[in-house]
Amino acid sequence: MVRQDDLGAVGHEAFVLHGELKKKADIAGTGLDAGGSGSTMRAAAGLKSRNLGLGAELEATVGIWTSQVKHVLQACAHISNHLDFSKKLHARDDTKIATEIGGRTGPVSVSALNEYFR
Repeated sequence: MVRQDDLGAVGHEAFVLHGELKKKADIAGTGLDAGGSGSTMRAAAGLKSRNLGLGAELEATVGIWTSQVKHVLQACAHISNHLDFSKKLHARDDTKIATEIGGRTGPVSVSALNEYFR
């Protein structure tokens, strides 16, 4: 059984991971200059200007890394948002069920409980 606290904790961790990853994994944007170019991309451009193949490889690596980081950030945001939504939805369902069942006297029939699993 999943508890709402569990959903909230996992959603929070995904949110925290998103924030930390966004701050620390941006190698393209690290050390931005006035023109908006990061230090890694400036190094790649410098290597390319001296006709060194490493420059193009470094540039390609930054592009792939940036793409992968964006995918992980999207996944973290999706997980966080989905679990927040699920937590709220289940809380609402729990309240509804408790209200409906709470007004009954005596045991609740299996058929009545079965209505909540559809």
